[in-house]
Amino acid sequence: MIMVNTILEIMYIFCGIVLIVCGIYALNDKGNSKKLGSALFWILFGILFMAGPYLNKALVGTMLLVMGILTATKNVSVGSLINSSEEFRKARAKEIGNKIFIPAISVGVGAFAVAQFTKLGGLVGLGIGALVGLILTMIVTKENPKYIPYDSTRMLQQMGPTVILPQLLGALGAVFAKAGVGEVIATMMGGVIPEGSKLFGVIGYCVGMAIFTMIMGNAFAAFAVITAGVGVPFVIGLGGNPALVGALGLTAGYCGTLMTPMAANFNIVPASILEMKDKNGVIKAQVPQALILLVLHIVVMYLFAF
Repeated sequence: MIMVNTILEIMYIFCGIVLIVCGIYALNDKGNSKKLGSALFWILFGILFMAGPYLNKALVGTMLLVMGILTATKNVSVGSLINSSEEFRKARAKEIGNKIFIPAISVGVGAFAVAQFTKLGGLVGLGIGALVGLILTMIVTKENPKYIPYDSTRMLQQMGPTVILPQLLGALGAVFAKAGVGEVIATMMGGVIPEGSKLFGVIGYCVGMAIFTMIMGNAFAAFAVITAGVGVPFVIGLGGNPALVGALGLTAGYCGTLMTPMAANFNIVPASILEMKDKNGVIKAQVPQALILLVLHIVVMYLFAF
């Protein structure tokens, strides 16, 4: 356990260094009209990654508030870091071919292998997989390693402040559960769902998971709150199979993930990386499928969970 924590700390420090380098690039970017705000945001974020557990809690909270203010006042911008030309990218894509997928696949394979066959766990596995992916990227593309900090900075700036959402939303789920939000929701749903109705209980649970996930951007965070407030009393309490109800409830939440900008990693970041004109283009493309899947979840849970 001590070794796992040590490895994780080293990985967090590496992440912090990347973020601080991003801040330095932003500060030295003469084409960025909001370079001070951008630099401060990324440097504060990097410090939190590197030293967050060892800093005073009030100081950490203050740093997060400053980052929030910088984001709300639109003082964090992309800057003038440019990508390579489209002609160059097309030529390189033709030259490298499908080998370009090797680094991406290696991240998942490496993470899975470490998680399954060692005692280091999934997080360490993900970090090791990412490192292996980086090394393979250099081998496959034969690019100069000096471009790593530049391209890392460019990608981070394209994603913008949305990169902090997974950490904030993950913490928000724990706060909601601790504050008893599930009990409040159970009281509210009790006045809406007819007593003893399995169908309306299933609809309330699945739709509630989807909506709460859209609000929180994280199905895992919504799961604890909605399952305690709706799933247990209105579905499992009426004879629903806990394993089946829980599995379908979580994936019903993922239907909400497909329809919200709060799930930044899935919906906003790809739009930024692909430089799409419509930042909500990914969400708009996913909404029909998400609604169909949500209806199917309701049908399957009602037919097979009881």
